[in-house]
Amino acid sequence: MTKRTEKIKYRYNRIAPIYDRLESIMEKGRMGDWRQKLWQQVKELAKGKENVKLLEAGVGTGKNMSYYPERIEAYGIDFSERMLVEAKKRTEKLKVQVELREMDIQKLDFSDDYFDIIVTSCVFCSVPDPVQGLKELKRVCKDDGRIIMLEHMRSEKEPLGYFMDSINWVSLLTWGANINRKTMENIKKAGLEVIKEEDLLLDVVKELILSP
Repeated sequence: MTKRTEKIKYRYNRIAPIYDRLESIMEKGRMGDWRQKLWQQVKELAKGKENVKLLEAGVGTGKNMSYYPERIEAYGIDFSERMLVEAKKRTEKLKVQVELREMDIQKLDFSDDYFDIIVTSCVFCSVPDPVQGLKELKRVCKDDGRIIMLEHMRSEKEPLGYFMDSINWVSLLTWGANINRKTMENIKKAGLEVIKEEDLLLDVVKELILSP
């Protein structure tokens, strides 16, 4: 693990016990609606299929677990062991069946073409090498599988984009998240195909469906 990855992991470990409280206002607002909408897409993809393997990459404290489709084989990974502690508490509270593993999205411990559905929500703001992380998702996703993402990124509209660049250091130092990632460019670099792109908040928050 690189020093940069270790540094960001440390920051997430540090805030893990209070992470949900820090984001509670956003969750009660539009973020909660966006999250629900995202998982409705997942349920539609899983509907009527058997033996569906789903990966939530960057499971965090497990805020998405209540939306998991029934009768799937679910895995949740995160590189922060303390975030996983919080996620484990949530599995017990909700009685959700999911295999949690401490793992770096930049180097996944899964075989090629393993998952039918991969989901991320606000993850690629934190991955030290986002292109490598996206390439790993591409590798472990089946050829006919889908990667579904709810991500925030740098606006292409100026001066908003420049403003996001200028204040990025604040969120980066606080908990290791970048608000100015050029995620659409990174997706292209990783060789993923965009099936659907929907702007949810200007061009800053997007819902994406990708094909490997």
